[in-house]
Amino acid sequence: MIRIGVDANGGDLGVKATVPGAMRAVSMFKDIEIVLYGDENKIKPLLTNDERIKIVHTEVTMDMGEHDPVRAVRKMKDSSLDMVMYAAKNGEVDAVVTSGPTQCVVMAAHLIIRRLPGMERVALCPIIPNYDGKPRLILDCGANVELRPEHIGEFALFATVAAKEVLGIENPTVGLLNIGSEPGKGREIDKEAYEYLSNLDTINFKGNVEPNQIIDSPTNIIVCDGWSGNVAIKTLEGTAKMMGVMLKDEIKASFGGKFGYLFMRKNMKRFKKRMDSKEVGGAMIFGVGKPVVKAHGNSDDYAFSSAIRQVYQMVKSDLINKVVEKLPKVEEVESND
Repeated sequence: MIRIGVDANGGDLGVKATVPGAMRAVSMFKDIEIVLYGDENKIKPLLTNDERIKIVHTEVTMDMGEHDPVRAVRKMKDSSLDMVMYAAKNGEVDAVVTSGPTQCVVMAAHLIIRRLPGMERVALCPIIPNYDGKPRLILDCGANVELRPEHIGEFALFATVAAKEVLGIENPTVGLLNIGSEPGKGREIDKEAYEYLSNLDTINFKGNVEPNQIIDSPTNIIVCDGWSGNVAIKTLEGTAKMMGVMLKDEIKASFGGKFGYLFMRKNMKRFKKRMDSKEVGGAMIFGVGKPVVKAHGNSDDYAFSSAIRQVYQMVKSDLINKVVEKLPKVEEVESND
């Protein structure tokens, strides 16, 4: 059985999303057990099916507006987020899913589960929809404001293994997010990262990817520093949301629009599904010793079950050990220091 720990209290909707999401997940997979870390008094009334689902009680929740994630993680050991992370560290669960505050999740994974040998940084890696229907990985999207070229190289390697094992891509390609396609474009760090990635024989590097290519990326993986990635992903999310609002307004604006929608309804639903983040799950935390997925803060039960499916695939594919196998030289260097 694959044991998945869930921060049941986390997120904007809390147990209203995590508990139904957990029940949906156990109905999809017969080889998982889910442990809900959260308020038992709120969980039990919603738990209409407790097959392979357990509860570890705590009423303490990490606040979504927490301004000091390091302090919160260190002080709030009885919070649902800390408890599920410690459970992963101690081998009580095989993986973690949470909708909690992003920086607290990143810090908890870093401080409690700890980084893998050979990984100097932790990265936030969401799966984003793509025009061709095949999702892409983009990282880092907020865990690190500044990175060195070797850190970006570590992320590219981790993402390469993840793309192969989780997304089923045979030979994943890697691109570097930059302001131009030419090798000499960008800041000094971008030029250095380009040179570093070009010389890595463990990845299939294809050069720079411009921001206007993200939704139709020529590569399976896009790597960047956390500041650039966060701006890019939030711009993408905001644009997609507003395009949907504008489209609805135009449909409602005239009788012709409403009439035409009757014929386009199925097409519109398929379009929405192609662009819906609920289908792909959440952001993976790369660089730590156990699979961790950060679902969106406002995830509903369907989106949360998708995040559980995602982390299930990470465990099932033995992703962490396969990444470790790719880092023997880095481990040797560290062990000799």
